[in-house]
Amino acid sequence: MKKQLLSLLLFIIGFNSYAQITFEEGYFINNSGQKTTCLIKNVDWKNTPTQIEYKLQENDEAQLKSIETLNEFGINGISKYIKAKVEIDRSSKNINRLSQNRNPIFSEENLFLKVLVEGQANLYEYNDGNLLRYFYSLKDSEIKQLIYKKYKTVNGDVSENNRYRQQLWSDLSCDGFDQQKLEYINYSKRDLVKQFTKFNDCVESDYINFNAKDKRDFFHLTIKPRFNISSLTFGNSLSDIDPIEFDDETGFGIGIDLEFVLPFNKNKWAITLEPAYQSFKSESSSPTDNIVGDERVAIVDYSSIEIPIGLRHYFYINKKSAIYLNAAYVMDFSMSSSVEFTRKDGSNLNTIEVKKGNNIAFGAGYQYNKKFSLEFRYQTNRDILDSYEYWSSDYSSMSFILGYQIF
Repeated sequence: MKKQLLSLLLFIIGFNSYAQITFEEGYFINNSGQKTTCLIKNVDWKNTPTQIEYKLQENDEAQLKSIETLNEFGINGISKYIKAKVEIDRSSKNINRLSQNRNPIFSEENLFLKVLVEGQANLYEYNDGNLLRYFYSLKDSEIKQLIYKKYKTVNGDVSENNRYRQQLWSDLSCDGFDQQKLEYINYSKRDLVKQFTKFNDCVESDYINFNAKDKRDFFHLTIKPRFNISSLTFGNSLSDIDPIEFDDETGFGIGIDLEFVLPFNKNKWAITLEPAYQSFKSESSSPTDNIVGDERVAIVDYSSIEIPIGLRHYFYINKKSAIYLNAAYVMDFSMSSSVEFTRKDGSNLNTIEVKKGNNIAFGAGYQYNKKFSLEFRYQTNRDILDSYEYWSSDYSSMSFILGYQIF
């Protein structure tokens, strides 16, 4: 299992290094205030970026620009980042490192903030790994942190300083706003963006909601019938008889692909869960002088539910076409499966129950119009007799999989 997990990790790292992300129209403003129109590599940053990659023209070589040299940059209609000197509280939210001081401990820093809402009331986000903070400003006033902090009481209980709700009421109140409803606003992008857009609507301010461009379908369900080509070999370490090899067998299966798209990197990464039914039936005979009839027949009847859990990465060719790669750890649950040994006349010698066996799967596919897909998948060897001390087996398969996305 360790080798399988290592193979999976190396595969993920390998195709991550080949990720292709498009350059899109944007701009940057340097520390001298000079604005440059360019093409910026849009990696849909989860954390606040430390540099940008850009081209002045489509055919130019890509260049890197550190945010230390920039005051602002943006991708037209998609995202915007600004540099600001702010007071930030970096108190940990880790339960084991909570302070007993309920008040924020501020330090002044120059930070790049992601603009979420821009209008009379502005909302910003700063994300640095495990640290997530939201900031705000009104018109051209200074940018302040919306204060939220977990802390420990003298009794050792965990409590929260939710001062951001009072800040919202003091600075973003408008006719018809209900203060009690602020008690239900969480310190989250979704709730805060909703409150800031509500305020800008109320004061009839023109505004840009950059987060609105971020709305995506984060869950997909796809029906996936498949054509399988499978092989099986097994043997017994206590027997002098050669390992038993079955001919490659073809068969059909069907699965349901549940895809959870990760909310960063432009929808290129997804976690997948794909329960699928598969079966393998075959027969093999071998000569032996140890039994009546001088021939031993092995009959395998193996069916199971496979549950691959893995990662998928998309390489977008254009708006309608994409190539994708899969890597998954496959858990296999057999269904009343067995290997039966008989004499030539059909009388039973022995029956072995087939148990579950896990392995790794790798796949590559093509998706069209986010609706239809075709994939080739290879599974490494799986020991379906792993629960027996002296028996061992190698079951492997490759599949051609069609897909139809329901939603």
